Amino acid sequence: MRAFQDYYPEHVAHCYGCGRLNEHGYRVQTVWDGDQSLTHFTPAPFHTAVPGYVYGGLIASLIDCHSTGTAAAAMYRAEDRAMDTSPAFRFVTGTLSVRFAQPTPLGPSLEIRGDFTQIKGRRVTIASTVWVDGSATVTGEVVAVQMPENFGVAPPR
Repeated sequence: MRAFQDYYPEHVAHCYGCGRLNEHGYRVQTVWDGDQSLTHFTPAPFHTAVPGYVYGGLIASLIDCHSTGTAAAAMYRAEDRAMDTSPAFRFVTGTLSVRFAQPTPLGPSLEIRGDFTQIKGRRVTIASTVWVDGSATVTGEVVAVQMPENFGVAPPR
């Protein structure tokens, strides 16, 4: 099964968090698991905050990229379109809210699950939870905003 991010047009596939064309990035890969979106990510030992725990900024980035990918997939589903059809949907972050319920241990794989809670025009709201070995450690909400088709085609001046 192809990840949502695999469908991003090349001119917007360089994101540090989820861009398949960024060889130094996290390359977040999100898929549908029923009505929820799902990402797995295993932090490396250098993704540490304090010994034994994952850096919160990494977790926020993972929620961000997981959610913007989910927003695109949710919009395709809402329009009953395949993800390889044009025009392509691509989203950027309008707002990101992250709540840390407990420290996230470093070592195990993180499971991020998302639900789209609202589609309103060019905005999609996604609620995501980070799970480690069955425990929810972090929750987040992203309001993702649809990019115009020409965004990222030419660098800003």
